[in-house]
Amino acid sequence: MIPPAVPAAVHPLVAAFLADRDGVREVLRCFGSPVHLVFPQVFTDNLAALRGVLDGRSVRYRICYAHKVNRSAAFLRTAAHAGIAVDVASAQELRSAVGAGFAPELIEVTGPKGAAMLRTALAAGVTINVDNLWELATLAEIVAPGSAVPVLLRVSGFPGSSPSRFGIDLRDAGAALDLLVRFRDRLRLLGFAFHLDTAATTERVTAVGDCLELIERAYAHGLAPTVLDIGGGLRQVFTADAQGYHAYDHALRVGLLGRGPAMHWGNNTFGYHVADGMVHGGPVFHKYANTETAPALLAELLDSPLPGHGGRAVGSVLADNLLELWLEPGKSLVDHAGITVAQVEFVKRAGNGATLVHLDLSRDTVTAADQEVLIDPIVLSEEGESEPAGVYFAGHLCLERDLITQRQVRVSRMPEPGDPVVFANTAAYHMDLSAAQASMHPAPARVAVLHRDGRFVLCPDADYRPGDR
Repeated sequence: MIPPAVPAAVHPLVAAFLADRDGVREVLRCFGSPVHLVFPQVFTDNLAALRGVLDGRSVRYRICYAHKVNRSAAFLRTAAHAGIAVDVASAQELRSAVGAGFAPELIEVTGPKGAAMLRTALAAGVTINVDNLWELATLAEIVAPGSAVPVLLRVSGFPGSSPSRFGIDLRDAGAALDLLVRFRDRLRLLGFAFHLDTAATTERVTAVGDCLELIERAYAHGLAPTVLDIGGGLRQVFTADAQGYHAYDHALRVGLLGRGPAMHWGNNTFGYHVADGMVHGGPVFHKYANTETAPALLAELLDSPLPGHGGRAVGSVLADNLLELWLEPGKSLVDHAGITVAQVEFVKRAGNGATLVHLDLSRDTVTAADQEVLIDPIVLSEEGESEPAGVYFAGHLCLERDLITQRQVRVSRMPEPGDPVVFANTAAYHMDLSAAQASMHPAPARVAVLHRDGRFVLCPDADYRPGDR
């Protein structure tokens, strides 16, 4: 049995680039294989779509690009050129943002921060999104009196949401407000922030309501917050055929039960477990079947009625109260804006009868080690007669775990040595989160791809400047 296809959703600009097989091979000749390709113009499209949702609802807002999603200089400079802000989570990212041209007032430092990072942020004059009471108290100690640093308070512990190791629990908000009042000459409260590990609108609406109550409490303490920061976490659309994903998932589970052809390698169950003749649990896949775009999710949130506010929508309540909405998208800004291309080195038959297509990259280059890529890689084979087949893609590390796909993948024809293989939509964390350099393999080159005057232009990522011709 040949497995069902799970085709990748590809931005039209990226699809046009991949349609030129000779051009793709030229990229590999010039920059080596594997190579990460980023498309700043797709980033710009994604940004415009989010701005359109916000502008259409008369909400004051600030979009902060979450730098941690990708270390690409091209993406960062595109964000700076577009006039948005940036969210950084390390001293290195802070230096990167400053180097890209972001003014201090457009830089926000998020995440857990030690004393050294707090001092670095203070020296840079940026906004600090405070993660916990220790951070807030430490800032109060090290900030010079009379030079109040702008801060947001990240809060967590919302009813109905999963526990989080980040943020100040709602039960401790009173202690945080007391610190802000006591050190009002050193700490200037801009507002409250949250980041939920879910895109569920109902949970976000609850968090918004609780933060609005905190803003009222802050007013009662003589503070003047004006910002509500809803974080990031907006979804991506990975597959061009959600039904294909569900068909594959069903076939995979049937194989795990032994009631159909096995499509898993070895004992891998992808997070499922088999007991009593049934498959239980959930898989360790991204939400590949998602069909809701980030702009649609943002619109849904802003248009949702807010309990306790007369049925008015979230966006209307924010606008009526002259509050500024901050959001920190990362994944949604680089959705479909990056691909990783490798080459087939050889094809072999394993002892269990499976066909292994060996590539010149490792699994960790395109996905986190505990995840599984559940959209099919795109094989750019030469034209010719061949039958569809089911294969596993294998990496170049001398480790049993270095199977790029630990599931069987449908290919329209059997790949051959030298064929380019494209992993779509890798810009969001996949390129950087755990890229392996074992056995002294170098990190893949990163190249910006621009479409200008009807043709594609390549530029090393570090050299890209928006507006250059």
